[in-house]
Amino acid sequence: MPPGGAPGTESGSSAGLITEKENSRNVAQADNTALNRIQLLGRVGQDPVMRQVEGKNPVTIFSLATNEMWRSGESEVFQAGDITQKTTWHRISVFRPGLRDVAYQYVKKGARIYVEGKIDYGEYTDKNNVRRQATTIIADNIIFLSDHVKEKV
Repeated sequence: MPPGGAPGTESGSSAGLITEKENSRNVAQADNTALNRIQLLGRVGQDPVMRQVEGKNPVTIFSLATNEMWRSGESEVFQAGDITQKTTWHRISVFRPGLRDVAYQYVKKGARIYVEGKIDYGEYTDKNNVRRQATTIIADNIIFLSDHVKEKV
């Protein structure tokens, strides 16, 4: 190591070195950051609807089902009743103008899609004047994994 400096720096130069003050500022900035991201892979529950509340941007809304499967039995030998499945339904809202229109036009019931976005928790008052909580996924990316759903005869 050169005298008075770090490896790769000129003698007496502080280029490339982080001072204690700079480091504490970087740590403070990192402490203020947060992350709200979700990735879902599932099947669409119903064709999307587009809604617009007066004075607000339109939104495309649809539901997405995700499934979890796990073995419930203790035995090492597979048996038909050992698999348990849980389906979770997610409300997907698309506000982004280009994506909102594509989702409304091309997302179809039964289609397999991948959704990226953030979780939003909110409250609303229903028609009976009861306060309800709602969890919504605000989508900012959708990838279509199946071209179309085969029609059932």
